[in-house]
Parts: sequence; C-alpha cells; structure tokens
Amino acid sequence: MTTSRRFADRKVERFEKNITKRGAVPEASTKKGKDYPVGPVLLGFFVFVVIGSSLFQIIRTATSGGMA
Repeated sequence: MTTSRRFADRKVERFEKNITKRGAVPEASTKKGKDYPVGPVLLGFFVFVVIGSSLFQIIRTATSGGMA
C-alpha cells in the first residue's frame, strides 16, 4: 500500500512545524531561580545549631583550661 502524495506532504508539513517550535518555551513556565531549596526557618535552625554548638565548644574549652 502506498500513501498518497497529499497525505505524505501534510505529514511532512506538520513535522516541519514541530521542528521550528522546538526549544521555544514561554518565559512564564521557566524557573526563575529565586526559590530556595530549603525554607528560611530550616535554614535559621541549621545556623542556630552550628553557631550554638561552636560557641558551646569554645566555652567548654575555655572553662576546662584548654585541655581536651
């Protein structure tokens, strides 16, 4: 069975249209990059734990006379 020339031309034209559309993503659907992967509360808690533990270690070292 052979396809008609008109049908084949229509398929080729549709395919060519898709090729020209490729990569044309609207600006609204792309990520802006302003969103943080973690929330500000979690980030604040992490900073609190890290700084708090380092301060605790400094105080403990100072009170023990510098010996571990």
